[in-house]
Amino acid sequence: MSASDAARTALAAATGPDGDQGSRLLHDAVLDVPPGGTTPARGTDPASTGDPSGPGQVAPAGPASPSAAGTTGRAGSRRAGAAWRTVWPKLAAVALFVLTWQLVAWSAWRPAYVLPGPEAVLSKLGGLAGTATFWSALSTTGLRALAGFAVAVAVGTGLGLAVARFAVLRAAVGSLLTGLQTMPSITWFPLAILLFQLSEQAIAFVVVLGAAPSIANGIISGIDHVPPSFTRLGTVLGARGWNLYRLIVVPAALPAYVAGLNQGWAFAWRSLMAGELLVVIASRPSLGSRLAFAQEFGDSASLIAYMLVILVTGMAADALFSTASRHLRRRRGLAD
Repeated sequence: MSASDAARTALAAATGPDGDQGSRLLHDAVLDVPPGGTTPARGTDPASTGDPSGPGQVAPAGPASPSAAGTTGRAGSRRAGAAWRTVWPKLAAVALFVLTWQLVAWSAWRPAYVLPGPEAVLSKLGGLAGTATFWSALSTTGLRALAGFAVAVAVGTGLGLAVARFAVLRAAVGSLLTGLQTMPSITWFPLAILLFQLSEQAIAFVVVLGAAPSIANGIISGIDHVPPSFTRLGTVLGARGWNLYRLIVVPAALPAYVAGLNQGWAFAWRSLMAGELLVVIASRPSLGSRLAFAQEFGDSASLIAYMLVILVTGMAADALFSTASRHLRRRRGLAD
């Protein structure tokens, strides 16, 4: 048998009659998953484990050597150093912001009842955190954000996959998605209030419209940048239609998709804050409505305190998406 015939025989055995096994092998390669789900330690030969009973037997573990303990200590030090390098710029930025704020307050550029200093605002925030209304407002806003973002993810992902798959649909609505993404969310509220009155549905309508186009554009961009060799090899190995997208295309587009989710969350959060400022439901206190009440009553300390809560909540969500993106890039060798 020639070398080419042997290669064809091996490929046929790997793919099987329907080719699904071969496409799964390529899918695992895209996701950096080793065959069988596990890999032996690099440089380890199963036949040379030191057990005289032969290959496949596990030798009893001996006491840890001093060199192994030293290696573990150095690894812990490296992790601590990496964590400190990540944290200290953020702490420095917070310190610089608070210092600038305090200097402006000391300059008496505006009266203290209009622009209070950090100490007065943090004291007010501590008092608000001890009330049930604060936590009720925070939970209402959080639930609205999660529900609206979940619907936006479903709509944006489905629309993005359809646009990326069908050229006619891309020609029809591709530019419309970009136009919707650039449209300020505040402009949707007059229509939302006409359609749904002052209700939860009006807020959810604008949140979904604000976030879904960004998510759709994210997955479209990710699919557009999948190397053609991936899809060609997947086709050769038997992946067709939905299996090609499920096993090859979508996993390869994950980094851009996560970036689209991050941007979609930012648009959803901005849309939600605008909605809560305009659509006030008396029985449902929220961060936006408390912010509006503080402005109407001239309570600057409460107003800035709620602004800080909104800022920190948005930063926490962004940190989650950044962590997921960094994990993906590290698995693919694109980050340390």
